[in-house]
Parts: sequence; C-alpha cells; structure tokens
Amino acid sequence: MGKLVLFDIDGTLIDSGDASVIALTRVFRSLYDIPDAFISVTMDGKTDKQIIKEGLAANSLPIDDVDIPSIIAKYMIILKKEINNDRKHIKPGVRELLNRLGQMEDFHLGLLTGNIESGARLKLEVFDLNRYFPLGAFGSDHEDRNQLLPIAIDKFRIRTGQEFRFEDCIVVGDTPKDVECSQPYGAISVGVATGIYSSEQLAAAGANYVLPDLSRAMDEVAEFEPE
Repeated sequence: MGKLVLFDIDGTLIDSGDASVIALTRVFRSLYDIPDAFISVTMDGKTDKQIIKEGLAANSLPIDDVDIPSIIAKYMIILKKEINNDRKHIKPGVRELLNRLGQMEDFHLGLLTGNIESGARLKLEVFDLNRYFPLGAFGSDHEDRNQLLPIAIDKFRIRTGQEFRFEDCIVVGDTPKDVECSQPYGAISVGVATGIYSSEQLAAAGANYVLPDLSRAMDEVAEFEPE
C-alpha cells in the first residue's frame, strides 16, 4: 500500500517572497481603495478563500454580497507578476528530499495546501517542483483546511486506483494548522520550523515529528518506510 506524503507549500517547500500577500493587498486596493486590507489578518495555514473572507470582515465589507471568484481571478492575474521577484527561494533540503522519496516505490507524493490549485501550481512552477506532485488537495477544493486530507485520499483513489488509509498519510507543514488538519484522522504530522513558527510551537500543536528544516527529513525517512 505504501505511504502518501502530503506537503504544504508556503513556508514548507518555498518562500514566495510575500507574493500572495502583495497580490491580495493590491486586489483590495484596486477594488475597495483600501491600502493595507490584510494588515490585521493572520494568513498562515489558512485557505485562500478563508483569508479573503477574513480580509472582507476585517474591513467591514459585506461578505455575502461579494463575488469571491472575481476576487480570486484578479488575484491570479497579479500573482503571476508578483511571483517573479528576487526574494523568492526554495527551502533547505526540499529538492533532495523530493528526489529521494520520488525514487522510492512505496512513497507517493502529493500536496495539501490552502492555496487554490492554480495559485499552488504557479508558485511551484517557478521552482520546477510541479513534476513531483501529480495530485493534491487545495483551498479551491474546500474552504476548511481540516477537510482536505480526505479529499486528497479520494483524488488518489479516483485517479490512480490506489487506496490509502488515514494512518498511511504523512502531512508535512510549517504551521500549527498544518499539524491540526492531520489530527482528526490519525495521520502522521511532521512540523517543519521553516516558517514563522518555532519548533516548540509546532510540538505544542501536537506534531508527531518536528524538524528544523527538510534537510533533516533525509535522516527520518527510514522511520516512515512501510513494513
């Protein structure tokens, strides 16, 4: 059966150089003439749709009357420009880990991210990382991140015929919300302290394993190998 390893993107695999924050801020400035609409909104670990709704609420804008798909469409137009910045970079150990796991037939790689799929693919493409992730669950699949693990499993079953139990899944991310989304299902959670959260904070959130970065994951692979 093997293991299904599901990766978060921002803060875990890459740093986009704040491309998402800048793009969403520009959208709200254009639509509502609000210069810093998300200054009071914590984005880490949330889905794009959730972030947009919180931005609307934080600025006393009526959520029910807003065309969120239109906001997302404008966001994608700006993100395509903003992702091409000099601040973006790939996180330590990412390529090495993905290459190693990709060569092991008992491991299957996927995504579990709050990004809408088009945004996720755009961010990964600039680092040539899409080729590692044929499938995944995205913020465009469900607004609630805690619903994404079953969606990822269903996608793999439908597209590949492979069946994974929740306990066969490993969720890798850099925020407490990445850790928390695995907990209702009994999946393994790996917290990586490459974002704004410390190892102590990820451990407190309940991560089964906590690593300073993914270069250390090379030493942990053996513990996850299927029996």
